[in-house]
Amino acid sequence: MKYILFTGGGSAGHVVPNLALMNELRYVAKLGYMGTGGVEKRLVTEAGYPFFEVETPKLVRGFDLSNLSIPFRLHTAKRRALALLKRERPALVFSKGGFASYPAAWAAHRLHIPLLTHESDLSPGLCTKLIAKKCEAVLTSFPETAKCFRNGQCVGSPIRKETLCGERERARRKYGFSSRDKVLLVLGGGSGSRALNGAVRECLSSLLSFCRILHLCGKDIMEDPPEGYVQREFERDMGSAYACADCVLCRAGSNTLFEVLALKKPALLVPLARGSRGDQIENARYFSGKGLCRVLPEAELERLPAAAEALFEDETLRDALENCTVSSGTRRVLDVIRSFAE
Repeated sequence: MKYILFTGGGSAGHVVPNLALMNELRYVAKLGYMGTGGVEKRLVTEAGYPFFEVETPKLVRGFDLSNLSIPFRLHTAKRRALALLKRERPALVFSKGGFASYPAAWAAHRLHIPLLTHESDLSPGLCTKLIAKKCEAVLTSFPETAKCFRNGQCVGSPIRKETLCGERERARRKYGFSSRDKVLLVLGGGSGSRALNGAVRECLSSLLSFCRILHLCGKDIMEDPPEGYVQREFERDMGSAYACADCVLCRAGSNTLFEVLALKKPALLVPLARGSRGDQIENARYFSGKGLCRVLPEAELERLPAAAEALFEDETLRDALENCTVSSGTRRVLDVIRSFAE
């Protein structure tokens, strides 16, 4: 297999699926990654892959004066990406979306390098819309999304193999929980969620009355945490984090949802509303409509203790999860990549 350049970033949700694919290809192909100096640079370099930094402007939703400079900064980013691709000459560019991926995708098309993209969310993001016609195929996590594109193909969501292979008793020992404890895993995304962090800590005594908590909270570490409450800024070993949990409290990013469903974990979703295009609300509505999760709007977080306690007792939800067939899409995405890169 030849040289494959991956791109995508702006949030961990655009990077982690790429790493799932790269880890499967690392011994059979030459790999590189193009993105900004944000979260993608840290995660990719920590994983040991070559990284090419191209600073790319992000559109701020609503009126913001910084948007006026986007055409000029984007022009610079495109020129930088074009120069890098002329030098690197990959056989294929694979985009996971996000504003950080646009320069590489644009340059690939300009240089007639085959381009693939994968859209995680139910509704396509801006970058996917901009580059779809330039792609050999638009791969999607949802079958409904694939129908939006003439070259759409539903393959599911790539999930890191190690995320699905945690061992419960070992994970319980790692975090200091007993085998009898009911454990709630709280996820706020790659950098934590201020709203979720605040809501959990505000009602911590109520939550700890019926469960133990593993909280991945970003840099917002709480001083002097009470017994039964374990916090981590970031967890690379997500297999153990999921394995120790009975239930999950999280946002509604697509990657997290497919992980939770593949592991059949009952989840209470708090979709991000402000500052987004509404993709998390759509994702949450889609899966809650199928009876595969429960949803708590951010405006109703005062109901968190009651909603979380009900989640542990929700046998209807557990039955629905046992009967669902969501699995990792990694193998199907790799098959498409191989068809263009061999």
